[in-house]
Amino acid sequence: MTDEQGKDGAATPFMPSLDDMQHWASVMGRAQQMMLNYALGQANDGNSAAAAMFDPASWLQNPTTQAWTEQSSKMWEQGVAFWTSLATLQPPFAPTDAPEAPKDKRFSDPDWTSNPVFALIRQTYGLLSEQLLTTTRQMQGLDENARAKMEFAAKGMAEALSPTNLALTNPEVIKRAVETRGESLLKGLKHMLSDLSRGQLSHVDPDAFEVGVNIATTPGKVIHETDLYQLIHYTPTTKDVFAVPLVIFPPWINRFYILDLNPAKSFVAWAVEQGLSVFMVSWKSADASMKDVVWDDYVAAQVDAIDTIRALLDVPAVHTIGYCVAGTTLAATLAMLSAKGEADKVKSVTFFTAQVDFEQAGELKMFVDESYLSLLQQLSAPGFLDGRYMAATFNSLRGRDLIWNYVVSNYLLGNDYPPFDLLYWNGDTTNLPAKWHRQYLVDLYRDNRLVVPNSLSVCGTPIDLRKIETPAYIQAGREDHIAPLASVWRLMDNLSGPKTFLLAGSGHIAGVVNPPAAGKYQYWTGDNAAATLDAFQASASETKGSWWPHWLGWIAAQDGAKTAAKGSRIPGKGARKAIEDAPGRYVKQR
Repeated sequence: MTDEQGKDGAATPFMPSLDDMQHWASVMGRAQQMMLNYALGQANDGNSAAAAMFDPASWLQNPTTQAWTEQSSKMWEQGVAFWTSLATLQPPFAPTDAPEAPKDKRFSDPDWTSNPVFALIRQTYGLLSEQLLTTTRQMQGLDENARAKMEFAAKGMAEALSPTNLALTNPEVIKRAVETRGESLLKGLKHMLSDLSRGQLSHVDPDAFEVGVNIATTPGKVIHETDLYQLIHYTPTTKDVFAVPLVIFPPWINRFYILDLNPAKSFVAWAVEQGLSVFMVSWKSADASMKDVVWDDYVAAQVDAIDTIRALLDVPAVHTIGYCVAGTTLAATLAMLSAKGEADKVKSVTFFTAQVDFEQAGELKMFVDESYLSLLQQLSAPGFLDGRYMAATFNSLRGRDLIWNYVVSNYLLGNDYPPFDLLYWNGDTTNLPAKWHRQYLVDLYRDNRLVVPNSLSVCGTPIDLRKIETPAYIQAGREDHIAPLASVWRLMDNLSGPKTFLLAGSGHIAGVVNPPAAGKYQYWTGDNAAATLDAFQASASETKGSWWPHWLGWIAAQDGAKTAAKGSRIPGKGARKAIEDAPGRYVKQR
């Protein structure tokens, strides 16, 4: 008689075989060993708190931890009991005329609609989450800011409580675990413990890319450096180049190579191919030595880069690009230069998804109250803010896509990481100078002082954005959740020179990084004299594909003169000798 037969010889299909029992015991043993190895590794690194997570004896020694564990256990038991009670319902109790599931990729597995148990779970979750959001919206006595914070928190809670995030209530996870005989769960656990060690959720394999090897590979040289930035000069690929060079200021909250991911996506490589002499600023990731760095230092760095290029190429002016917060700072730089009578150093300015008026800055404004600022001060004790905290903040703005989607894929399903350079860049965080970061949040996001004439001074000079007469090209993303369209439009209200506004399809990154060869998205141009964003959109016409050629036409219209690509136009061949090959040391520093 086999292990799967009863006394009468009949098969008992619900009784696991000895082989199955041994296999799953092995799976659990391997999982336990992985957790113990992680705990020991953390203990050896001096992280006793992390080690205690997997040491049951320590729970009994710490009353606070024990109370937390007991409370969590009760909450877990109640949650499992709730979902189990739903799971025990037989088909007659499940709704037979349930409406079709909403188009939500979290519930794309067929079992969410075809299996009565999971259909009921999904519908119950939908009702509960909708009730949570509705109750929040209907709460009395809240001002606009408090209500926005409550709705943001409720939305985050609803996304976290999705049954797709729990292995026991996700049919796809259950099926994968059975199909792989538990190997998917072990692989997911390995991913999770690796992320815990790094202190950051991984979107891609951190070893899949190497800066300067298969990402950020456009040829060039670092020709100048300070304690705050390196200046990269890229190698021309055309016989002649535009006489007016281009310097790009990327945001220091990310690595510069979002504009140089790979040859097919690189804005830098494309601009070089169009005959532009391209320079890129690579900011240094902050450390304790930068604890006193403030906004003046970044403005001074922008001026230093502009003057360095002007002197190197013996030209009177440069084209400039400012991306996101670097665009905000570039506006301050231009206002200062205008106040000092030096505006002619800059031939044109292009703003990539940048803001100067933060009244409509979106959900990020929720992170500027006193409680958050106090938390930042604690986290920034060494004089800088670890970039992983900023990454977590940005991820929380799109928690469903950038957090829970990867929790399910990486941890529960044990999927292989996708080889996606954009997501690698997104996780390649930079540290921020503590004093400047707080100053930025308070003066700009919270108090909105940049658009108040002479309210702020940089490098000892009061600034007024209305004095900026430099020709400006203002790009915004239609679906941007970092720098909302309505907020970027305010640049049109605060600058005095000729302005061209362009609305790109997609968001903060894909709306900018959209090479012509990809044939993706679209852009809109319209009446640049329109008094409001609504009026501009009413006048706008759509063009399919990338907006980069439109921008190049605008650049050429500012000054189309060309010069031979020789002498100082070749990186390292002029007065500024090459320090090292692009992309340089700073972009690789942690």
